[in-house]
Amino acid sequence: MQIIDTIISFLKKVTELGIALLALAVVLQIVFGTPVAFIGVDVIGNVTSIISGLGENGLVGLIAAAVLYAVVTRR
Repeated sequence: MQIIDTIISFLKKVTELGIALLALAVVLQIVFGTPVAFIGVDVIGNVTSIISGLGENGLVGLIAAAVLYAVVTRR
């Protein structure tokens, strides 16, 4: 069981790192505009398309968004 707890702890830290990097990329794109040289992608456009895709799916999208929120905010 200790191995599983270690793996879960590692995955939580990786998820927190990913969220922090995503937030940093959004802030950098807001400050410097879309062509941020060292990011290379349109982060805000990608996040917007994901959110609109969830919104187009109605109740299923709402449930998926709730599940994602629960996973991210779970401590």
